[in-house]
Amino acid sequence: MLAGDDPARQAAVALVVRRDPEPTFLLVRRAHSPRDPWSGQMALPGGRRDPEDIDLRETAVRETREEVGIDLDRSGTLLGRLPDLKPTSRAIPRLVIAPFVFRLSRDADARVASAEIAAVYWVPVADLSVPGARSAVAVETPAGKREFPCYRVEGHPVWGLTYRILQRFLRSRLAELPPVAGDNDQGVVE
Repeated sequence: MLAGDDPARQAAVALVVRRDPEPTFLLVRRAHSPRDPWSGQMALPGGRRDPEDIDLRETAVRETREEVGIDLDRSGTLLGRLPDLKPTSRAIPRLVIAPFVFRLSRDADARVASAEIAAVYWVPVADLSVPGARSAVAVETPAGKREFPCYRVEGHPVWGLTYRILQRFLRSRLAELPPVAGDNDQGVVE
């Protein structure tokens, strides 16, 4: 397993999807903080593994509850886990991130529930596949200014780890999110 045995170097994120009535997914914009290497960026709910977390799935569930007020143990179904990945920048902590994909199975909505989060967004999955959905963002790095591929959500670039996770999600069968019995008119399973 890529995540290794050191919980201090492990993190998890939750890619939360729902039908609304078409498949949508949850993004957050992180609050500006000098202590956060992802300060102000678009991201998935998530964070570092706490010593009391039984596993990385529990980390993703806990962080989602803390950051956006959704309890995935009550309102979600685990669809799968995407391959672990590591940041490529030397300026980012050496972590291994485990992305988990959850489908909201109850009527639950995200809200800013932590000072770490500035805003929440539900983004149609189809928006990532339309012509022109991908662009580039110029980012100042320790090696100078570089351009990275990104999506744009309400004018904000979605790049880096989150972009890479979304690319893996779109290539997976998890992105298909077919309707299931019990979907109500809002696309939420009751």
